[in-house]
Amino acid sequence: MNKADDLLSLLEKAGKDEQGLPPVEQWKPQRHADIDMRIARDGTWYYEGSPIQRERMVALFSTILLREGEDYFLITPVEKLRIQVDDAPFVAGEVQQVDGKLVFTTNVGSHVVASGDHPIWVEIDPQTAEPSPYITVRKNLRALIGRSAFYQLIDWGKEVDGKLVVESGGEGFELGALEE
Repeated sequence: MNKADDLLSLLEKAGKDEQGLPPVEQWKPQRHADIDMRIARDGTWYYEGSPIQRERMVALFSTILLREGEDYFLITPVEKLRIQVDDAPFVAGEVQQVDGKLVFTTNVGSHVVASGDHPIWVEIDPQTAEPSPYITVRKNLRALIGRSAFYQLIDWGKEVDGKLVVESGGEGFELGALEE
């Protein structure tokens, strides 16, 4: 398999990652509780203060994650468990350009293509002026774009009306204003 085939398989994986997820929005379990689980800003999942070491378990939990307002839950048909999320439940640590599309890989091994359904945006901390870039992974769940992936986006960006914009599949996403 050559590099082009590898890149095209990323697009296929991104499409498959959206399919086959449990229909968490449809589940209405009777049992509700809070559990001592937290997702740190760096994407590390903790249970009772200890990091969860099993990557496959974290990847499985990520498929049953639901956000309602500012609250996050692990949900099954039987129970709905509130967890804590420091910032975003996912981190998009890698990005590649494939056929004019930006394909991100998250810390749980899922793939997402930046698009109208999966926009990129940047929030600026009002106190520190530090940017926090994000991409919507699914529904209202987002991933914090990691520093190296963000720098890659900046490198690929183009100036449009005084703003730095990156394109994916013909859609433009503003990364920030350019200084004069």
